[in-house]
Amino acid sequence: MTFKYGVDRLNIDIVNGISDGSVTAELCQEAIDKINTSRQRVDKMAASDKAVYGINTGFGPLCDTQITPAETNLLQKNLLITHAVGVGNPIAKSISKLMLITKVHALSQGFSGIRLETVERMLKFIELDLIPVVPEQGSVGASGDLAPLSHLFLPLLGEGEFWVGDDIVPAAKALAENGLEPMDLHAKEGLALINGTQFILSHGITGLTKMRYLLDLADVAGAMSIEGMQGSQSPFREELHAIRAFAGNVEVATRMRRLFKDSQNMADHTDCDRVQDPYSLRCIPQVHGASRNAYNHLKELVEIEMNSVTDNPIVISEEEAISGGSFHGQPLAMALDYASIAAAELGNISDRRCYLLLEGLHGLPRLLTTSGGLNSGMMIPQYTTAALVTENKSLCFPPSADSVPTSMGQEDHVSMGSISGRKLNQILGNLEKIFAIELMYAAQAVDFRRPNTCSDIIEQNHALIRTKVAKLEEDRLLKPDIDAMVEFVKSQAFTVTLN
Repeated sequence: MTFKYGVDRLNIDIVNGISDGSVTAELCQEAIDKINTSRQRVDKMAASDKAVYGINTGFGPLCDTQITPAETNLLQKNLLITHAVGVGNPIAKSISKLMLITKVHALSQGFSGIRLETVERMLKFIELDLIPVVPEQGSVGASGDLAPLSHLFLPLLGEGEFWVGDDIVPAAKALAENGLEPMDLHAKEGLALINGTQFILSHGITGLTKMRYLLDLADVAGAMSIEGMQGSQSPFREELHAIRAFAGNVEVATRMRRLFKDSQNMADHTDCDRVQDPYSLRCIPQVHGASRNAYNHLKELVEIEMNSVTDNPIVISEEEAISGGSFHGQPLAMALDYASIAAAELGNISDRRCYLLLEGLHGLPRLLTTSGGLNSGMMIPQYTTAALVTENKSLCFPPSADSVPTSMGQEDHVSMGSISGRKLNQILGNLEKIFAIELMYAAQAVDFRRPNTCSDIIEQNHALIRTKVAKLEEDRLLKPDIDAMVEFVKSQAFTVTLN
């Protein structure tokens, strides 16, 4: 397929496809016409004696200071330079690229007054894989992501830095090597570039992409742990969830039934005398399902945002540009915080399953070793999961519940959504490690149930684990095993899609 910027609708799969090159994207004539029409309107306003915010006035608390046409270009350049005050490590190159892609789409809808030449230069950056370097800290998520977006577009002026492959090089050098000259920005362009939520949005896209897989992996890890514990299938029966039909719960229960399909191991203890399992086994549909509901909510909002125009002012006619608050990050900030709690809870329940597997109950040896005493077995990795879940809990404070006024009080309520987006991805990174350890534990437990076999999907994932991590017979250095498991999770090597 070919995606048309400014005309078609983005979703998570399409935007990721454009980023990785599997989806072609272009600026079609319809979008070009919309960009040019909007630009003509801005040129007319810029030449007018009537003050129009951001077009022939200063910014923020200087909105009542009118700028002459002769000063307009310098004003736009100064805007980018003065707002590029980000600090900290660079965000991932992939996130910077998503920022470029989603910004092009927003600007191409014809409400921003950007020049066609400027959009084409942004597309050239994407084509050449010249991705601007953006510091991770400095946005309060209110006038959009002012500092990150300023860094994203400094290279238009020949300032700032690019990622070239895995290296960081000065923008002026990279432009020269590719035969490109620095650009001048015209009226409204600087403001159109740096007002917007693309930093928050791109962290949301990245988080959703990770979280979609981790939600599925949570079910697989939980099912393998239940196989190891020889727990009950009853809590996943269809009729139970039909009478409390939260969408996430129903989906998880359906998946759990499939994950136990034709399991000889589960059938082996059908008539055992255990009445019920602990909550971390029994309540998987309720806990994992609630996290799925949060994911679905964030996905809905992110896909609205990636098809929205979030700069300011919005040019709606030849005579009018509305100065509003479409750049405010609150709609995403609150949902990102909700998703952070959802991701952290997946880790909490996973850690509890790790602990259960070590207790030596229901036919499993204590610490998942038959030679305890001299050997510690699998005791210590659960310390790591405990540390990770506590770190995630500390990351769950909602930045969107806070606001620090900026810009001399003109921006007196801010979303802090940029921090929400960054923290979600930190939590998901920790969650990958927690699941790696649970799956290592669960595979060890399943080995104690042999010769019983599990479902095809559990057996397939168990076999993958055993390609890098041998069953623990005597104590050995477990760090290489954990590292291998984390790599499996990060590379999405486990089978999580069910037929």
